[in-house]
Amino acid sequence: MTPASGPVLQRSSALTRFVLAPNPGPMSLEGTNSYVLRAPGSPAAVVVDPGPLDEVHLQALAAAGPVELILITHRHADHTAGSARLHELTGAPVRAADKAHCHGGDPLEDGQAILAGGLEVRVVATPGHTSDSVCFHLPADGPHGSVLSGDTILGRGTTMLDYPDGTLCDYLASLDKLEALGPAAVLPAHGPPLPSLAGVARAYRSHRLERLEQVRAALARLGAEASAGDVADVVYADVDPSVRRAAETSVSAQLHYLRGDAGQRRAREATPGETVG
Repeated sequence: MTPASGPVLQRSSALTRFVLAPNPGPMSLEGTNSYVLRAPGSPAAVVVDPGPLDEVHLQALAAAGPVELILITHRHADHTAGSARLHELTGAPVRAADKAHCHGGDPLEDGQAILAGGLEVRVVATPGHTSDSVCFHLPADGPHGSVLSGDTILGRGTTMLDYPDGTLCDYLASLDKLEALGPAAVLPAHGPPLPSLAGVARAYRSHRLERLEQVRAALARLGAEASAGDVADVVYADVDPSVRRAAETSVSAQLHYLRGDAGQRRAREATPGETVG
């Protein structure tokens, strides 16, 4: 997409397309992928994550309609800031797990099946990145279905845990839930689509558990009461300054996990097939 050409609706799967929002950055990668879902022959569409409050971007999403429903994966502004305006433009209700981000619609519930845009959209609660994070499972999207993963799984790199709102214990449980959905395509809110949700979830878990071991080693060296900043100096020594705050926030989540309930920790870490963050 170039400024001269304006927003472009790009194909991401059999039943989805997306418009890349003009908000690139260290945390948002190329920008927010605002998805448009529609079954063949459906007169209406669903928008997932309207993105920033950018009029040109939101007008492009409205033009891809008519929009029947607007869904939100989680509370962060790069996903929600434009939702009230898109609601004004289209009249479509906005639904999110957090009622504070709903406009004319009810809060989402885990396991809920929504029929819109000619599709079945299943809500999968996946707290960890934030407490209100959800993913959207489209079982009819291609041979194995697809999952719009928000920031729970990114198209490149790994996500941060927005502690204390997001916790590592919740995040590991969410990865277990996503892995159980099998080889579905991954449609992330940032970065390119990925194949096989199960494989990606396993890789994310492995990364988290490896990071956890690094934090344990840092605590052994620095002392059990070391601060998140001190641990980050060791574990994330080579991190770019632009994402240093995110690194410290994730370390805080890891320290909370390690200093929390030991029995729960041992049970999770002993689960077959798990690996680290």
